[in-house]
Amino acid sequence: MVNIGVMSGAGLFIKDDLKISDVQLEILMGIINLYSLLGSAAAGRTSDWVGRRYTIVLAAAIFFVGALLMGFATNYAFLMVGRFVAGIGVGYALLIAPVYTAELSPAASRGFLTSFPEVFINTGVLLGYVSNYAFSNLPTNLGWRFMLGIGAIPSVFLAVGVLAMPESPRWLVLQGRLGEAKRVLDKTSDSKEEAQLRLADIKEAAGIPEDCDDDVVSVPKRSHGEGVWKELLLHPTPTVKHILIAGVGIHFFQQSSGIDAVVLYSPKIFEKAGITSKSKKLLATVAVGFSKTIFILVATFLLDRVGRRPLLLSSVGGMILSLACLGMSLTIIDHMGRKVTWALCLAIASVLSFVASFSIGLGPIAWVYSSEIFPLRLRAQGTSMGTGVNRLMSGIIAMSFISLYKAITIGGAFFLFMGVAIVSWVFFFTLLPETQGKTLEEMQGLFGTFFKWRSTMRELKKGINGNSDNNGNGEIQLRTSNDNK
Repeated sequence: MVNIGVMSGAGLFIKDDLKISDVQLEILMGIINLYSLLGSAAAGRTSDWVGRRYTIVLAAAIFFVGALLMGFATNYAFLMVGRFVAGIGVGYALLIAPVYTAELSPAASRGFLTSFPEVFINTGVLLGYVSNYAFSNLPTNLGWRFMLGIGAIPSVFLAVGVLAMPESPRWLVLQGRLGEAKRVLDKTSDSKEEAQLRLADIKEAAGIPEDCDDDVVSVPKRSHGEGVWKELLLHPTPTVKHILIAGVGIHFFQQSSGIDAVVLYSPKIFEKAGITSKSKKLLATVAVGFSKTIFILVATFLLDRVGRRPLLLSSVGGMILSLACLGMSLTIIDHMGRKVTWALCLAIASVLSFVASFSIGLGPIAWVYSSEIFPLRLRAQGTSMGTGVNRLMSGIIAMSFISLYKAITIGGAFFLFMGVAIVSWVFFFTLLPETQGKTLEEMQGLFGTFFKWRSTMRELKKGINGNSDNNGNGEIQLRTSNDNK
């Protein structure tokens, strides 16, 4: 993900060196997101075939090749080939990283652990901004090539690191490898009892009898992925339909609220605000990277303590306020036709506030939420749909932002993003139930009633409390309630 931050600054030098137009530049900036659609579309099936862990290794290898191609590119067409290869790797990684982490994590710390891919994305963006500033004094034809080529290094560490990690226990169960799954669960659970309960839940979701304890078993054919797309799209149950709307919707709004416009085009935004020096623009983008990284770290510690909904709603509220201030300050600067110091300061503060608000909630929660709500059999393909929509919207925003602000002014563009953020807040408030502390196998009980999910939550809590009074085992009662739905 270093590449995302790198392109914001590298674009300035690529445009000068290769003599390309604004339209060619925005296509170059955003096309990787559309290319990543191919990677995310293939990643679900690949991960079901070779496993979650080796799919991450494959993603790292593909991106490594793409980064080298971009670093050695001699012209615009060659650079686009490198973007294509890197995009496939990005698509694979964006899909499989949160799925792998969610499937490996116990319920109590799943939000914290599943948000880690977003932490590394933001760290990569920050490193990209820093490398832009570090290489900005090199000759133009070398600077941007170093900026892009250096992205190959983190992918090597990723591939080596993940090989030391265990495979997803849920994938192992789907392959009938119960003995290996049990060993992984013993290592990743807080107690032997929790490991046994997690294994029982996964076996039930996979259609394996509870009393089947062999190390290797025959898994019902349906558990290998047949009929998944039919169940997701053609004949979804109310529960699956609600999950699909929530999982795809959160990714749609994550990107359509304009985060990639700010991350990729922050030098352009600062230029419009009145900063003319290239080095000062790149230095200001480093501040953006620091803001994103610090607040995503804060979010990782709050997700399992505060819950998904409070963080998500407060995050989007902060984004709305920040976008309003950014749109207003840029509109004032546009109309004044000269540098207005207070408006410049407000614009910079609004950008930092916007990325901070995004990173403390909507940024990580979109990946955490979508990776935990889909039933086991539908998880890889369902998450791939959310990732696909995420990349599609990211590509559209990145490839049209320059044209958009030329058409409706840069202030108008951010007022438009503010309107989208307002709609997203209403969507999240009305349709997304809280998932904090629930096991992946319990999720289905929260969905299926759409706008009436709050009454479902109350009924489930009554079931837990009633059963706790009788035998002290509320979690098993919740699972039974889910099965009867």
